[in-house]
Amino acid sequence: MNKRNAIKFIATSAMVAGAAGLFSACSEQKPSFASIDVTGATYAQDFALTDHNGQLRHLADFKGKVVVMFFGYTQCPDVCPTSMAELAEVKQLLGKDGDRLQGLFVTVDPARDTPEVLKGYMGNFDPTFLALTTTPDKLAELAKDYKVYYKKVDGKTPTSYTMDHSAGSYVYDTQGRLRLFTRYGSGAKVLAADIAQLFKQTS
Repeated sequence: MNKRNAIKFIATSAMVAGAAGLFSACSEQKPSFASIDVTGATYAQDFALTDHNGQLRHLADFKGKVVVMFFGYTQCPDVCPTSMAELAEVKQLLGKDGDRLQGLFVTVDPARDTPEVLKGYMGNFDPTFLALTTTPDKLAELAKDYKVYYKKVDGKTPTSYTMDHSAGSYVYDTQGRLRLFTRYGSGAKVLAADIAQLFKQTS
């Protein structure tokens, strides 16, 4: 190989290596999630809700943690307890990173879900999870901003009603940015894998 060809070979190799590095960097920035990737969404950016201990909470309070936010109610017979139990399982699957996971449960039934009821309900799943509540008017505004559906369904008595509601969770990264929407029934292992990727991105 003469000098000119050698120089061309080196230059071509450098370009190929640079391109490979560029593509590799791009794939690292855009991992493949099993959940719906909503990165860059302009809704569900923040909230002002009172937790079951009486403390006003905002998203910024949980900076440094991945936040999983679910809307439901304590008398829900199936979807809500299943979702919260799965989230508790996700925390276990994450191992030491589980301490950096914050579960939030927003009640769509503030009339019956008092702070005492919410605190007891969270204790069934994980003591670090927080239940959040607000007034009916502010709840309606929040649901609109979060694109969450809920509706009261009358029962046989005034207090035996149920609540139809959206079944899914919003996932925020450690910087408080909305990143994922996970559907109900996806399973703890799937969500844990997605959250593990978020930790890697922001570690």
